[in-house]
Amino acid sequence: QVQLVESGGGLVQPGGSLRLSCAASERILRINAMGWYRQPPGKQRELVASITSGGITNYEDSVKGRFTISRDDAKNTVYLQMNSLKPEDTAVYYCNVAGAWRNYWGQGTQVTVSS
Repeated sequence: QVQLVESGGGLVQPGGSLRLSCAASERILRINAMGWYRQPPGKQRELVASITSGGITNYEDSVKGRFTISRDDAKNTVYLQMNSLKPEDTAVYYCNVAGAWRNYWGQGTQVTVSS
C-alpha cells in the first residue's frame, strides 16, 4: 500500500523558512496533481499550493510570493518551500497526491510560527 511520509515541520520565528517534504513509499502511476493543504487550529482545511502533472502551479492568495511547490519525480517527492513565514501560517500541513483512481494523503506535520 502506498504511504506518503511528510517531514520538515517544526517551530520557527516570524520571517523564517521551512521546507516540507512528502515522499511516496513507491511510485504512483498516472498522477494528476499534487498539493499541500493546511488546517489552522479551529479552522477548516484549505488548499495552499498545487502542481499538476504538466507543471502548472497554483497558490492560495495569502502565500503567493512566499511559498513554492515543486516535485522531484525521480524521488517520488513533492516539496513546499516556505519563506517569510507569518504567525498566520501556523497549521498542520498535509500533502496530497491525486491519482487517476484515488487520492493519497500524508500523515500531517505541524508548522508553528511564533516569536
